[in-house]
Amino acid sequence: MERHLRAGRLATFAYFTLNGFLLGMWIVHIPDIEHRVGIGHATLGWLLLLLGAGAFTGMQAVGPLTDRFGARTVVPASAAVCSAAVVLPGLATNAWTLGAALLALGLANGCLDVSMNAHAVQVERAYARPVMSAFHATFSIGGVLAALIGAGTLSWGWTPAATLGATAVVGLAASALAAPALLRPERAVAAETPGPAVRTRRRTPRHIWLLAVLAFMVMLSEGVANDWSTLHLSRVLDAPAATAALAYGAFATAMTVGRLLADRLSARFGPVAILRYGASVAAIGLAAAALSPWIPLALVGWTVFGAGLSGCVPQLFSAAGHTDHEAAGANVSRVAGIGYIGMLAGPAVIGPLTHVMPLNLAFLLPVVFCVIAAGAAGILRPRTEAVPRPTVEPAAEPAA
Repeated sequence: MERHLRAGRLATFAYFTLNGFLLGMWIVHIPDIEHRVGIGHATLGWLLLLLGAGAFTGMQAVGPLTDRFGARTVVPASAAVCSAAVVLPGLATNAWTLGAALLALGLANGCLDVSMNAHAVQVERAYARPVMSAFHATFSIGGVLAALIGAGTLSWGWTPAATLGATAVVGLAASALAAPALLRPERAVAAETPGPAVRTRRRTPRHIWLLAVLAFMVMLSEGVANDWSTLHLSRVLDAPAATAALAYGAFATAMTVGRLLADRLSARFGPVAILRYGASVAAIGLAAAALSPWIPLALVGWTVFGAGLSGCVPQLFSAAGHTDHEAAGANVSRVAGIGYIGMLAGPAVIGPLTHVMPLNLAFLLPVVFCVIAAGAAGILRPRTEAVPRPTVEPAAEPAA
């Protein structure tokens, strides 16, 4: 059994890495695809909304499907579709075909995102200790791998269609190879226990919507770093382009390292402490970066912001999945979907604020969100309505 769990955990690592790799390969080729299709930045911005809309739709659709058919079935199928869809932007010839390609890629990515997180919750429940943050760290590692490979293929003169086509083949192979190691649905275990199994339609608990609101705030803060950290150093502190790029690099590196460490910290101190103190540290880091007149201090601030924020989202996803294991997919889809809207809202919120205040002062909004998340960390405490793991009463000894 232990070997089976270890194989399931490694397979989950593989799918998270694959998801980060697929998205990273698309991101690396955005400038080249934009040029080949012949569109401007404004048009591309609108088309990227289709990617987000597709992802949100896929997240909401696949949650109940994962609960019904099991992550063992849905994860490989979603990964295969996502792998095939990544080649579509490279084949686009105009804005319309690129929009359709991004909608399909977003839909497939949303399905993979929620289903693999639902399986990660299943693995975490089987291990009976925190393992979620490490999965999210490997997603980031997949993105780094994509950046390195994408830079190489671009330097060799490969077209986006060729590179993304090769990426699709690799993704399809990885999806098939990792599938047999995934854990079987937990309902199969419950069905083997005595007593009738009654399947009822559940209404999403208020607790899940509160987790979703916190995910919105935390992921909006993360999106601010993705979209504005480099611009902050270049526009506010007049840093050279090479130095400005270090802001996002410092944030992303701290996020990855923090997620590799967060599971051990969560096991020792609990998820409430990870969210409370992590969000507090993130607020301090972003405030320091926003208010600093010096480039080195700003870089330190972005690093501290990434380290503090690193363990927050995995704790929220894990809490959603553990609330009710029979509705884990649906609950994770609610939290992940609303959180994803927050990440997309980062540019939309900060951009208009810069018309009425300096960019660095606009960062005080995510600082406030981090403070709220820290104050509401108690929501992660175990709840009495959480569904416990099924147990089997020992058989009574026969009478002598």
